[in-house]
Amino acid sequence: MRLIASDLDGTIIGRDGKISPRTVRAFRSAAAAGVEIVFVTGRPPRWLTPLAEQIGHRGRVICSNGAVVYDLVSGQVLSAQALPYENILDVRDIILHLHPSATFAAETTEGFQLEPGFIQPGSVELLDGIVPQLLPDSLRRTDSVVKLLARGTDLDPDDFLAEVGPAVGHLAAVTHSAPGNPLLEMARPGINKAVTLAEYAGSLGIDARDVVAFGDMPNDIEMLQWAGAGYALASGHRRALEAAEFRAPAFKDDGVAQVIEDRLAGRQQTPRGPLATA
Repeated sequence: MRLIASDLDGTIIGRDGKISPRTVRAFRSAAAAGVEIVFVTGRPPRWLTPLAEQIGHRGRVICSNGAVVYDLVSGQVLSAQALPYENILDVRDIILHLHPSATFAAETTEGFQLEPGFIQPGSVELLDGIVPQLLPDSLRRTDSVVKLLARGTDLDPDDFLAEVGPAVGHLAAVTHSAPGNPLLEMARPGINKAVTLAEYAGSLGIDARDVVAFGDMPNDIEMLQWAGAGYALASGHRRALEAAEFRAPAFKDDGVAQVIEDRLAGRQQTPRGPLATA
C-alpha cells in the first residue's frame, strides 16, 4: 500500500459534514508511515474545508469527479478538463426533451451558475449573491465548465441515469453520487475519478497494484475497479458494491479507518463474496 485514494461524502464524511476521530487518526497514521494520501471527490474545490480543518490534509485533491486537480496549500486549480460549450447546450436540450421540468447548474473553475428552481428548499448550497439564470443566457464560451448538473423531479436517481446516460454519452460522461436525489453529474467525455487518479499515481511512480481506494457510489466505480484494492463501503450503493473487489465495513462503523488500520498492521484482506440477494 503506497497510495490511499478516498472518496469523501458517505465514505469518510457524514451528512453533518464531520469526519470521525478514528478516521482522522487512521489517515494520519498512514501518512506517518509514508503512505501517500489523495482525496478523490465529486465536490468542487470550494467544498474542501473539512479536509484542511479536520484531517489537516495539505496536499492535492482530485475534485469534480476527476475534472479538476486542486492544491489545498496554494488554493489553486492545477488542472481542469472542461466540457465544450456546444456539448453543454446539446446535453441540456436532450435532457429537457426527456424531462421538461429538469433544471441545470454548472460548476466552473471560476464559480457556480444555476438556473431558477435548481436549488431545493433547505439546501446547504450558498448562493453568495448568484442570480439564477438559464444556462444559455449566463454561460459564456470562455467559461471553463468542469461539471454540468441536471436535477430531475420525482425521479429515481438510477432510473434517471439509465435513461439519460445513453442519450448524452457521446457528449458527456454521466454519473450520480447523491443517494435518493435525482441529480446527474456530467463531465467532459472520458473523464472520471479513475482517469485522473491514474495520472496522479503515475506522476508519483506508483502503480495501480499499490493503490488502495475507497468509495460508496456510482461515481466511484471506475476508481474502485482501477485500484489494486478497491473497497466499497457496506453502506454504499449496490452498483459500487458489485464493482469493487473488496468490501469495507459500513460508514457508521468507521469502515475506511478499520481497513487502513488492518493494512498498516499487515492483517490479511479477503476479497468479498457474492452479494446476498434480497
